[in-house]
Amino acid sequence: MPPDQFASKGLRVPSGRLSRIARFGNMATGIAGSMLLDGARQLANGRRPTVGELLMTPANAMRVTLQLGKMRGAAMKLGQLISMDTGDFLPPELTDIFARLRADAQHMPPAQLNMVMTRHWGKDWRAQFIRFDDQPLAAASIGQVHRALTLDQQDVAVKIQYPGVRRSIDSDVDNVAALLRLSNVLPKTLDITILLAEAKRQLHQEADYAREGAYLMQFGELLRDAPEYAVPAYYAPLSSKNVLAMSFIDSVPIESMIGAPQADRDRIMTLLIELVVRELFEFRLMQTDPNFANYRYAPETQQVVLLDFGATRALPKAMVAQYQSLLNMGVAGDKDGVLAAVLDIGFMNAQTVQQNRREIDKLIAAAIDMIQQPGPFDFSRTDFITDMRDEGMTIAADRRNWHIPPSDTLFVQRKLGGVFLLASRLKARVDVNRILARYL
Repeated sequence: MPPDQFASKGLRVPSGRLSRIARFGNMATGIAGSMLLDGARQLANGRRPTVGELLMTPANAMRVTLQLGKMRGAAMKLGQLISMDTGDFLPPELTDIFARLRADAQHMPPAQLNMVMTRHWGKDWRAQFIRFDDQPLAAASIGQVHRALTLDQQDVAVKIQYPGVRRSIDSDVDNVAALLRLSNVLPKTLDITILLAEAKRQLHQEADYAREGAYLMQFGELLRDAPEYAVPAYYAPLSSKNVLAMSFIDSVPIESMIGAPQADRDRIMTLLIELVVRELFEFRLMQTDPNFANYRYAPETQQVVLLDFGATRALPKAMVAQYQSLLNMGVAGDKDGVLAAVLDIGFMNAQTVQQNRREIDKLIAAAIDMIQQPGPFDFSRTDFITDMRDEGMTIAADRRNWHIPPSDTLFVQRKLGGVFLLASRLKARVDVNRILARYL
């Protein structure tokens, strides 16, 4: 694979509805042509491939990934979510390709950036800054971030939304859903209507930078007495629904700490697991996007830096009470109680339990072992990660088990899973039992 295909070169974001539909059309045409050639080749060899097999080839996955990366917006965001949630269940040759959607996107070229900024602040927009760095610090699915120095000497990070993102959300979600249905990845019995509606609602909220700014300030206040965390300060003079300005915090990607001393990695993950537990049981307010890029580390101050509050979600009291019951049963070692709580939360249904009781019992036993163990739990334990993945893959392999949990449960589980995945990546040792004990 040429190494520069995913490089951030500066590529115009297709902002019009027709131009985005055309992108999907071109992608579909290219995939259809590839399917015809692959199908003819396999038929000539005496094999009758399924439509799903022809669609989900590495070449077609590359086409989808490149196009979604170029389109950005909701199309790329959904691709990122799919890659994070299904990465362990994809064929190995596809895992790396889809994982690339979690990397930085291509940023806007200077001309388009100037057009967007002129629309927000007028032709003399640069007059508001002593310095504005044209090269972005980061480019993601919905916007890109630039560092700047304001006239009042504030060192700020300015997040600028790509043009057309908000008005293209609904059609992007529908088009990606159509691609999933065509691929036969989803069983026909799985009704994703509610999930698609929730995805659209969530993405519209994430595209509202005024809403994110409010949550940025709220988390800053919630963690005001916790100096181990750093939340950027909201900078109101430059912020709007499409632009979010905040104080710049010098930091490094959280994943770069994989080479840090064990004590540093243990401390970082202890702070992150403590935070997600506080979000669930204390704040009842959770930043639900598990993307590792939302966490950084400031070596000089030894603070965990928290970014991107667009996916913040208020949690219903009833659901928090369900997780409280799950926690109590788990710490008590009550396997049947844990299973009843899992069913009550809606993370799986009775049919799945009936068909895969052995695998589910093993998953519950592994989770109980983690939270009951006195002292630090070693997330680098290969047996723990392997067992959880293997049992989960066995359950997921039977499409009859595919089930869409309630939306609040789905987002909480994604966040919990993302934090534990990061703990595994950093090979951290965390006293999970001690963290949870205060919430029993």
